[in-house]
Amino acid sequence: MMLIKKIHTVIVTILVTCSLFGANVMADQSQLNKPKVIIFDVNETLLDLESMRTSIGAALGGREDLLPLWFSTMLHHSLVSTAIGDYQDFSKIGVASLLMVAQNNKIKLDAEQAKTAIVTPLLSLPAHPDVKAALQTLKDRGYKLVSLTNSSNHGVKTQFENAGLTAFFDARYSIEDIKIYKPDLRAYQWALDKLGVKPEQALMVAAHGWDIAGAKAAGLQAAFIARPGKALYPLAEKPDYNVKDLTELTALLK
Repeated sequence: MMLIKKIHTVIVTILVTCSLFGANVMADQSQLNKPKVIIFDVNETLLDLESMRTSIGAALGGREDLLPLWFSTMLHHSLVSTAIGDYQDFSKIGVASLLMVAQNNKIKLDAEQAKTAIVTPLLSLPAHPDVKAALQTLKDRGYKLVSLTNSSNHGVKTQFENAGLTAFFDARYSIEDIKIYKPDLRAYQWALDKLGVKPEQALMVAAHGWDIAGAKAAGLQAAFIARPGKALYPLAEKPDYNVKDLTELTALLK
């Protein structure tokens, strides 16, 4: 009997501790300022890049597995462009990056083939299944929704039109206007200045660890959308929200 009572006591203690821990987590989130504006990254956060696997794979001799490498190479060299002060259009960086991936994998590919594989498919990406309903809910709750992307103004305009997302957003911001790619802190500050809000009054939503790292370093609230294959940067400040999709985030932003 004594043993049973001890086990019961331990179980109760564990349950109470877990309950308190959960309450503390929710308390931390409840203490966050309600954002005046929610800023969304676009590619992979709202739009599904998987549809490009076919076109990229065809250009790379059937190597569909190289899609993530191409996209990460494009992001890497956009930062190189900012670091050395030599701005290049995001689509041009995309073409150059695909040529680099092809070269490194000994695949024959020319610039025109690379452009064909990227430009039209990138402008026609579908929204993730959870996106439209979540955006509508946030909009119905009175949140101001804007996008901040490394894509060009024309590019994101076309993407939103093709994906049926235009009506959900109050504004679209492209780093093309300042020629400084995210996650450079100046890109976030520029968006905040355009919006007329303080960093802590804005929530950045992104599916990229580097974007979350940049937003948190710039003082914004941040929500990481853990799309398949995406991970946070362990050395950066943790996001305020870590969710599997926008539906889950919407449930927390009541």
